Amino acid sequence: MHTRLYRNGVLEKEGFPVEEVSDHVADPANAVWFDLCAPSPAQLAAIGEELGLHELAVEDVLTGHQRPKVDVYDNHLFITVYGLHLEAGRIVPVEVNVFVTANALVTVRENDRFDIGGVVRRWDAASRMARHGVTFLLHGLLDYVVDQHFDLVQDLDGQVEAMEEALFVQGVRDSRALQHSMYVLRRDTTKLRRITFPMREVVGTLLRRDQDLVADPVMKPYFEDVHDHVLRVIEWVESIRDMLANVRETRLSQQGFRLNEIMKRVTSWAAIIAVPTAITGFYGQNVPYPGSGTPAGFWTSSVLVALASAGLYAVFKKKDWL
Repeated sequence: MHTRLYRNGVLEKEGFPVEEVSDHVADPANAVWFDLCAPSPAQLAAIGEELGLHELAVEDVLTGHQRPKVDVYDNHLFITVYGLHLEAGRIVPVEVNVFVTANALVTVRENDRFDIGGVVRRWDAASRMARHGVTFLLHGLLDYVVDQHFDLVQDLDGQVEAMEEALFVQGVRDSRALQHSMYVLRRDTTKLRRITFPMREVVGTLLRRDQDLVADPVMKPYFEDVHDHVLRVIEWVESIRDMLANVRETRLSQQGFRLNEIMKRVTSWAAIIAVPTAITGFYGQNVPYPGSGTPAGFWTSSVLVALASAGLYAVFKKKDWL
């Protein structure tokens, strides 16, 4: 359990019991934050009653797997965002639900894979802005989440660039590994797209002029900066999708080209083998032929086989079929 109390922009207390929250929230000069990790329905119900949270918002937390969104209620906002956790090289999203009241911020994490300590460090690094209360706390949280998205999309971009280079250097033995890596990247990019695209609407809603809970003119440029980062992440995700499509098309073209090369070689060797077969087959007929039964006939047929095979090999090699 994490709790913090800011009073007039100064961190006065932290680590206090949740039961004290109602006392601190009663003072408009205070800004309170507390964090819940995988809370029980009873805990959520108690918090909801304590802060006057809407039952539908509490129900959304219990349901889980919400899309990133902002719901506006009479006395609070309900926000759903996703932190991103890498596990065995794969993206694992972690749902984080946020209740925002006039002077309280409540974070509800799906599990402990979301590093709430990183958010706290972000707040401490910008403590001079703490006088803006809940708006400051909300900005620090969203900024941390979007920076996670930005770092991950940058990593995916590097992986795709490495895959593009590998297309022309990897051998046949590595083709299955390359195919698997391509599949994993496409799946991770699709998952990242579902998380990042709605963030544009989330931050955009908070920037609306009619949004009283975060209508702080001093903090507005900071939220606009977060919005700019969101747009950059979205553009980058689309760029990665295009790059992956190009990699896939290039891979298919390479496979078609390789198949053509194999067919040319098979056809060329079949033609080379067909000539000796025809000559020896002709001389194998049970009819007299020039040189039949003599060493001269044997050597004549052998020379014809060698010359015809060498001639066809030279022709096919010149045409780059072999």
